[in-house]
Amino acid sequence: MKDQILRGTAGGGAIRFSAITGRTLVQRAREIHNTSPVASAALGRTLLAASLLGNDLKTEGNSLTIRINGGGPLGSIVVVSDENGWVRGYCQRPLLDLPLRPDGKLDVAAAVGVGGSLTVIKDIGLKDPYVGQIELRSGEIAEDITAYLAESEQVPSACALGVLVDRDYSIKRAGGYIISLLPGVKEETITQLEICIARAKPVTTYLDQGYTLREMMEQVLSGFDCNFLSEEEVGYRCTCSRERVREVLLSLGREELERLHREQDTAEVNCQFCDEVYRFTYDDIEDLLKEANA
Repeated sequence: MKDQILRGTAGGGAIRFSAITGRTLVQRAREIHNTSPVASAALGRTLLAASLLGNDLKTEGNSLTIRINGGGPLGSIVVVSDENGWVRGYCQRPLLDLPLRPDGKLDVAAAVGVGGSLTVIKDIGLKDPYVGQIELRSGEIAEDITAYLAESEQVPSACALGVLVDRDYSIKRAGGYIISLLPGVKEETITQLEICIARAKPVTTYLDQGYTLREMMEQVLSGFDCNFLSEEEVGYRCTCSRERVREVLLSLGREELERLHREQDTAEVNCQFCDEVYRFTYDDIEDLLKEANA
């Protein structure tokens, strides 16, 4: 089944929401990076969050980056989304293995850590990108995204993210949602929504029970009339290419290219997002050096 983002409103337009099913895109990330279960969960949740936030940009060429540096043993997490919610990402130590929590769940917070920050960078075509940063609250990702939206974007929201890893380490279920209050919302609507959020089951529970995105959001927003606006396909997509890597090598400058030409027969560049390897021969480096000197 294709991964999708569902967008809609509720409460007579006072509430907006977006929800995602992302098993395939998280599984693709797991296959590329050979992630352990806890790394799959941490990276997967960040991919889902970035897809939901990136899908809100819409303007062609815009992008959104989430960087999480929590100080935990997993190291940093970097995820990039385009304007439609297609994502790519990596974590620093994908093979990290940690004991389960006492309740039997993956200990994402211990892997990520809570001694650092969550940064969101939006490139929306302006001279400088928008950068918002907060201190990590929990390391569980969803709570941190909720705090970011409230503090950096002044949008009261609730975020839920879930990645269910199967016994063979494959991704069994993955999804999430972000629910936000629009300006002018009535107090009784806020109270009703708080009750809904408190009663909601984990995202992976709904998905594992066979709920569609529409059915899940109707359950989460029980008591509200949901108005579903759009459904769009999303997935894992890397934008690297040999030409882009060539431009990066050119940007190193003449002195560094001369060093490569002098010391190495070939240069290999690995894409961190998809592990594609680009090889440049001695003659390729010589051509780059000629272009740099032109």
